[in-house]
Amino acid sequence: MKLDFIGDWRRTHYSVDVKPELDGEEVTLLGWVQEIRDLGGIRFIILQDREGTIQVTVPKKKMSSEVLSKSDALQRRYSIGVKGVVKKTEMTPRGVEVVPKEIKVFGIAALQLPIDISGKTPANLETRLDARALDLCREENVAVFKIQHTSVEAIRDFLFEKGFIEVHTPRLIASATEGGAALFSVDYFGREVFLAQSPQLYKEQLVISLERVFEVGPFFRAEESHTRFHSSEFVSVDVEQAFADAENVMQLLEGLMQHVCRVVKEKCRKDLALLKHKIEVPEIPCKRLTYDEVLRELKHEGVEVPWGEDIPTPALRTLGKIHPYFYFITDWPTQSRAFYIKPRDDNPELCEGFDLMWRWLELVSGGTRIATKELLVKRLKEKGLNPDSFKFHLRAFDYGMPPHAGWAIGLERLTMMLTGKKNIREVTLYPRDKFRVTP
Repeated sequence: MKLDFIGDWRRTHYSVDVKPELDGEEVTLLGWVQEIRDLGGIRFIILQDREGTIQVTVPKKKMSSEVLSKSDALQRRYSIGVKGVVKKTEMTPRGVEVVPKEIKVFGIAALQLPIDISGKTPANLETRLDARALDLCREENVAVFKIQHTSVEAIRDFLFEKGFIEVHTPRLIASATEGGAALFSVDYFGREVFLAQSPQLYKEQLVISLERVFEVGPFFRAEESHTRFHSSEFVSVDVEQAFADAENVMQLLEGLMQHVCRVVKEKCRKDLALLKHKIEVPEIPCKRLTYDEVLRELKHEGVEVPWGEDIPTPALRTLGKIHPYFYFITDWPTQSRAFYIKPRDDNPELCEGFDLMWRWLELVSGGTRIATKELLVKRLKEKGLNPDSFKFHLRAFDYGMPPHAGWAIGLERLTMMLTGKKNIREVTLYPRDKFRVTP
């Protein structure tokens, strides 16, 4: 089949913009063939674009031979353009259709597609991920990533309004940023370097100059975990603020979460309805529970967690039933947190670290950072890390390091909360985990 050039054709309306009030007006639509129904004397083409679908109606006896020929040749997923007239009708759910004057075919599709994006023939997640470019054409997936886009836009708007500057830190690093062993190594001109786990040390250094910084970007962790909530490559939203402590950035965080939930709830009504999901806008301030209080609550429910250990997922699920909303867990044992989290002055066994939870899922981790070189060196040694490996970071503490605090949101986990999805791979465009590096 000979394909058409787009020429001077440009979209005048998305499908969602074609309404009965435009009756009699000419529009140019661009998109893909979702479905074709032929009833003998009339043919219906459902055209899909990013915003939804619209019915293109072809009454065969009234069409030019060229339009009829083009419509005869169409198949699912063909990329097409339609110039036509809007017609008000009671025969479609939205009360409107488009009768074509001209059709262009820009791209063709295979007759047998690996998955049915209409959802009439379901496919398991692995099959869908193998054909991810096509899977992302499903209206449900378009809704997920439009919600994710809106959330990032809301995050940026909120932080810009609070005086934060967006930064971009390196992804290739000489040593671990958080002291863990879960690093991917890379050959860098014959030298071993690593993919960054987080921008933690860089954003701390940047508060010396820029004071309030944030970054939205991909990071990498070579964890063996293969669960519905872990990914080897993920997007993190990181914030760091000078002249601040944990309470300051917790207030910033709960305000941001309220703003994001409110914006997504208002702007993405159609997408949320498609996903059959309701967003919970948190009331602030969010409840604050100490680590010790959480352990007591869990013990009351018959779940024992040894003091000083991280709280395992089964215990968190129990906790989420007690607190089915947003809440903070504060005052963690110092030994359970990263080396850069500041121990409390009145009780060094506890630290000024916190997690923001949504039901049982950890969305955000943060805290007050250590701002003195001596204490940081001490904590590095306590964690079994060599201070020499962090000499460039430690040098920044000779330049007037202010008190500072920050946090990091996992964007995919945030998207799970905003969309109701239960698997992190559903909210990642092209997931990377222990078993998948394609497509």
